[in-house]
Amino acid sequence: MNFSRQALLGIGMIIGGSVMLYAMVQQIGDNSQPAPTSAMVESSSTEQTTQPPLTTDIETEKRILAQKQKERAARVAEQERRAQQFLIEQEAAEAEALAKARAESQQYITNTTAADDSDSAAAKKKDDTASATASLEGTESSESADSNTAQATAAEKLKTAQQQEAKRQAALKEKQAAKELAQRQQQAEQAKQQAEAKRQAEAERQAAEQAAAKKQAAEKAAEAAKKEPPKSPTDYEVKRGDGLIKLARQYNVPVEALAQANNMSPSTSLQLGQTLTIPSRKQVQRLEREAAAAEKAREAQRKKEEALAKKSAEAKRDAQQKLRDARQQVKETDAKGSFGVQVALANDQAKADELAKKFQAAGYQVKTSPTSRGVRVIVGPERGKVAALALKDKINSDPKVNTTSAWVLYWR
Repeated sequence: MNFSRQALLGIGMIIGGSVMLYAMVQQIGDNSQPAPTSAMVESSSTEQTTQPPLTTDIETEKRILAQKQKERAARVAEQERRAQQFLIEQEAAEAEALAKARAESQQYITNTTAADDSDSAAAKKKDDTASATASLEGTESSESADSNTAQATAAEKLKTAQQQEAKRQAALKEKQAAKELAQRQQQAEQAKQQAEAKRQAEAERQAAEQAAAKKQAAEKAAEAAKKEPPKSPTDYEVKRGDGLIKLARQYNVPVEALAQANNMSPSTSLQLGQTLTIPSRKQVQRLEREAAAAEKAREAQRKKEEALAKKSAEAKRDAQQKLRDARQQVKETDAKGSFGVQVALANDQAKADELAKKFQAAGYQVKTSPTSRGVRVIVGPERGKVAALALKDKINSDPKVNTTSAWVLYWR
């Protein structure tokens, strides 16, 4: 844009200078015509022919005419000097404009283009000088031809400048595209290097983690080997301060397995000089399996006993509730007679008394009654047979007395 503006300014200056130069040459031509002198001579001749001779001195006329010619030559020389100075100034302005244009595009064009520009500038200067000389020497037709030549040269120069600007812009775009391509390639290479570095770092980290895991597993295996029981059974003589817990920790054997291998309780105190058997690894494993099986059996037995106890308790609660209901029923009906529940028939009174104490401890009211077949142990009495039957069911389901042979009999 700056180059186009400067080119237009230079063309305007060329055209304006050409017009001014043409006017100055025209004025010089008008002043240099010898028409007035001829007219003066002709007039003088006419006057001489038609009028009587004048007393004017011919020498004086010649001197005046010479003076006028000298003044006219001086004016022509001054005008030529001014035209020459204007031409020089115009050439300097054009040279400065072209120098600025070349300075802006110098880094984007080749040496050949720069040489062509210099040749064009020299040709332009030569044409301008020739045009100015022809204008000073020639006529109106030559001045018009020079003006047309200058305009054509300016148009050619503008076209050349536009072509150079287009080439410069194309070169800039090509250079920018090459730069962007190089940047993208560099970024892609950097991304590839970063990905490779990241992959390598990840592989090294995984290798380090695997090595650390292997080392830790080996350390755990070594530690476990240290804590394992001996491979074969060993006899040990008890010393002062020894105990099952201490020896179990020393030989990495469970206290229960050590006690079981020596047929003693884990809480048994050791005697000085006593010989103990330290079980081997296989024995410890077998003892642990046996202990686990025994514990499992005990747990099953405990659950079974708990279930039985729960069932007995439920049966006892049901029997107790039935006994209360039966007693209430007997009370409402006000039945006659008393009934008892015979729970045992002892051989003698001592045996009967022993059984009576057991039932009394369980919370029952007990009496004994001798018969010909033995001594009866009777719980009661209860009013009405329904209540006695309910009492029988309660006694048969009570785990404290542990009997199932109770039966109801009429007391009186």
